[in-house]
Amino acid sequence: QVQLVESGGGLVQPGGSLRLSCAAPASAFRFATISWYRQAPGKQRDMLALITWRGITDYADSVKGRFTISRDNAKNTVYLEMNSLKPEDTAVYYCKAMVTGVDYWGQGTQVTVSS
Repeated sequence: QVQLVESGGGLVQPGGSLRLSCAAPASAFRFATISWYRQAPGKQRDMLALITWRGITDYADSVKGRFTISRDNAKNTVYLEMNSLKPEDTAVYYCKAMVTGVDYWGQGTQVTVSS
C-alpha cells in the first residue's frame, strides 16, 4: 500500500494562487508517474496534469498556462502551482501515483475559489 498525502488547499479569491503538495513514500516515489486530478460536486474526476519520473509533463487544456506541475525528488513530493484561479476551479484536488502499474490515490484537499 502506498499512502499519498496532499496538502495546500484552502480558500482563495478569484485571480489568486495556491500551491498544492503531494508527498509519497520514498520507496514508491522515485519511478512513479504522479498526476493531479480534481472533482467538483456532481461531476466526474478529471485529470489536470501529470509528471513522469523523468520530469516529462502533460496538462489538460483547461489548466494549460495557469497550472504548473513539478517534482522534488529529494523531498519525494510533487507540487501543483495554480495561478489565475477561477471560481470554476473549486473542487477537491487529488494526487495519484502509478507505481508498477497500480494506481494509488491521496485523500484529497479542498480548493475553494470565491470572493
